[in-house]
Amino acid sequence: MTTSANPPQPPPSTSDPPTYHSYRYNPRHQSWPYTSKDFTRQDESPDTDFYSAPRYVTHIDDNAINLLRIYYAHNLPSKGRILDFCTSWISHFPPNLEKAAVKTAKRQFTQNEAETDDLEVIGMGISKPELDANPILSQRILQDLNTNSTIPASVSAGGNLDASTCVVSIDYLTSPLQVLSSLYTITKPQGTIHLVISNRCFPTKAVGRWLRVGEQERLQMVGDYLWFSGWREIEVLTLNEGGGSSGWFGLGSTDPLWVVRGRKLEKGVGEAEGGAKVEIGKSEL
Repeated sequence: MTTSANPPQPPPSTSDPPTYHSYRYNPRHQSWPYTSKDFTRQDESPDTDFYSAPRYVTHIDDNAINLLRIYYAHNLPSKGRILDFCTSWISHFPPNLEKAAVKTAKRQFTQNEAETDDLEVIGMGISKPELDANPILSQRILQDLNTNSTIPASVSAGGNLDASTCVVSIDYLTSPLQVLSSLYTITKPQGTIHLVISNRCFPTKAVGRWLRVGEQERLQMVGDYLWFSGWREIEVLTLNEGGGSSGWFGLGSTDPLWVVRGRKLEKGVGEAEGGAKVEIGKSEL
């Protein structure tokens, strides 16, 4: 990870949407394929202890951050309500969305005072100092999703949640099905979720299966998370394959970056095509 505490500079013009290499996720299992063993970690101490000291750093390199900001510029709503969960002191939003969100946050309105053209960003994380330092957040929710895996309904303000983002943190969730199912429940129809993935992590806090499999299987695994929690139209997009000139100790290489995204359709929570309910099964790895 990079250790710079300074936000990266704004990306170049994003007027033309990029074309990404992408593919549609295809379900591989008829029932939930993972066991509790898949989600054990090397360090099972409380996450609140591990994250007790704020880390004002970025966890992907500047190139990946700029690519993510460009992606967000073309795929996140410019008004409405966005939840950035597992967030910290910076959300990597592009300048136009950041400006709109900061304007909303500065007004310090109550839910009933929001205007129709507002962009409200709600942040959920585990570090209060980091949340407090994030200027785009209108609301801050301090919650450890590994001890309380239900995202509160108040986030949606009566069913008005348009989109959710999570940047390089899905690999830390020990109950992803519960988290993403609760998020599905409070998202409005046609709302979207964007799970951003790289190969950077704190290995002692990542779930065990994440460390045992390769990058492509990780992407399929996150697709499984979304499918069995009810999301549909699931796609995997490559924003950057990473690599490049390695040099000494990897100097000159760039961080890979993917987005696994889905949409809420009209079907019930946790229902696959044909109405099959989620069942707990066993992992193949």
